[in-house]
Amino acid sequence: RFRPAPEVPVAVATVPAGDMSENTYSIRPAFQHRFKTAIVKAKINNVLKEELSNMFYNPEEIPSVTKKIAEAIKTRVKECSFDRYKLVVQVVIGEQRGEGVKMVARCFWDADTDNFAQAVYMNESLFCVAAAFGCYYY
Repeated sequence: RFRPAPEVPVAVATVPAGDMSENTYSIRPAFQHRFKTAIVKAKINNVLKEELSNMFYNPEEIPSVTKKIAEAIKTRVKECSFDRYKLVVQVVIGEQRGEGVKMVARCFWDADTDNFAQAVYMNESLFCVAAAFGCYYY
């Protein structure tokens, strides 16, 4: 009636003495490593100008262009060396028709350490809103 539980394989990793990396227990970034909105906004603006300056809105191309821009922004922001920050980049491209658009983002974060930067680019045929969110990883 009673069956013993099957044995579960367990993987054990050993770390040689001296190679252990210790936790820093830092709960706030140093001032020089904080997410700097002005620097990130400039990088976003540069990427948007490079990628969209001669582009016309084409619905078939927009999904791949959006991914390409998001990856380029993430790469450029990572070059700033914001230690222990998780980066989230959101890019929206739409057709310019003279209509109004409002965009909103809600986040649950620590106002002391986390921040964001955004930029808007428009030409005669399209608009683009890009935002980069930096969330400090405790």
